[in-house]
Amino acid sequence: MSFWLQPKRYRRRIAIGLLILASVIYVVYSYVPDAPIHNCFQIVHGTGDDPDDNKLLNDVQQSTPQPTDDGRNVFFHETSCSRDGIVRLNARQACAVESAARANPDWSIYVLFAAPVGFRNQTEQPILDALLSYRNVHLRFVNLTTYANGTPLEEWMESGEIFRSLYMNSHLSDVMRYLTLYKYGGTYLDLDVIVQQSFEKLEPNYAGAESVRWVAAGVMNFDPKGQGHELAEMCVRDLLANFNGKDWGNNGPGVVTRVLQKYCHTRSTVHMTRERCRHFTVYPIETFYAIQYEDFKQFFEEQYLEQALVTLNHSIVVHVWNKFSKSHPVRVGSRVAYGVLADKYCPKVYGSCGTVF
Repeated sequence: MSFWLQPKRYRRRIAIGLLILASVIYVVYSYVPDAPIHNCFQIVHGTGDDPDDNKLLNDVQQSTPQPTDDGRNVFFHETSCSRDGIVRLNARQACAVESAARANPDWSIYVLFAAPVGFRNQTEQPILDALLSYRNVHLRFVNLTTYANGTPLEEWMESGEIFRSLYMNSHLSDVMRYLTLYKYGGTYLDLDVIVQQSFEKLEPNYAGAESVRWVAAGVMNFDPKGQGHELAEMCVRDLLANFNGKDWGNNGPGVVTRVLQKYCHTRSTVHMTRERCRHFTVYPIETFYAIQYEDFKQFFEEQYLEQALVTLNHSIVVHVWNKFSKSHPVRVGSRVAYGVLADKYCPKVYGSCGTVF
């Protein structure tokens, strides 16, 4: 029988039931618990009785060496919560770091963990051992309580707004990349990349187009001084003004795209040239994002190997779109593009990760 032909009392009961169900769904999907998220970023010191206690990574703000003031720094951010305080990177993340270190041996490569982690219990991790064999790789943690002090984001971070985001891990990464480039200058990279060429030949202050409309935030460089620092501050202030914890892309590519649209007086990434943007360059799609996210399977299927390698031949950085590709395994030794590139550009990590990369 049609809903509208039901007796009135039954229609009322059904309507009430639907309202209750809708309310439950809303609560489940909109509620973001505060305490567990806050707790996993808290610094917890050991008792001192265990020799493995207190072996946290050094705070990047207090450690030596400090990021240099010449912009020759590369920053990666790992913003996952940590329940056990152990440093962890998977093989693909470590590959990104190794490829950057190999391509830029005279630059400092920093992997910044948002959670206070360390090497407690001397956990054996061959991937990390391979990574730490590079003298220019530095693992550090970021004290979220103090990292924004003295910046436009100080009060906003204290408010805890970031921890109420529906995409907390991703949005914390967005916040940290802009904040780090504002504080130190240099190059930010996502952890799902492979660096094929040195950054030495690139003039400071750049990002890459993902499309005609969008500037991507997976590869960005801001000089520590001058117009680079001015742009980094503009990004931080845009983030402060426009942060949206319910929109996945608003706080990452949305920030740098909005800022450059105003700065360069154009809405098209094609026109964001160094001349028009006052010493800032938005490189064309093939420079950092030659294989678009719609075609990410080209990295994982043997039939696309030659096509993918030709497409990526002139790319400085290869972006593999972890959001879409993370569930696609690569068997070590297989002839797929991601594996071939890893074998070439991050050989120590690729050789130490076991049978699956």
